[in-house]
Amino acid sequence: QVQLVDSGGGSVQPGGSLRLSCAASGIDFKFYTMRWYRQAPGKQRDWVASIGTDDSTNYADSVKGRFTISRDNAKNTVYLHMNSLKPEDTAVYYCNVFHQGRNNWGQGTQVTVSS
Repeated sequence: QVQLVDSGGGSVQPGGSLRLSCAASGIDFKFYTMRWYRQAPGKQRDWVASIGTDDSTNYADSVKGRFTISRDNAKNTVYLHMNSLKPEDTAVYYCNVFHQGRNNWGQGTQVTVSS
């Protein structure tokens, strides 16, 4: 079965950086679009960024120019590089892949941006 393992979260000050990782197994990774979502306390889970099988990328307006999504097909891993972090980026971040008709999620990794 599909397994996604999220890691790399932590606490940083505003303006800081973090790199999230998501290690995937149970899929032929290079053939799938990978996505990052986030969910702040009391809010819905929102899409953050996507990377296609051709390395094309898309971003939510709120993170455009600050976050970069990338993938390493040799390691079955997708990354989210986050720069210029703001308090409003505080959330649990989840990796996602749509496989055989269903969404699959990582367990999430907490990102807290606070002074």
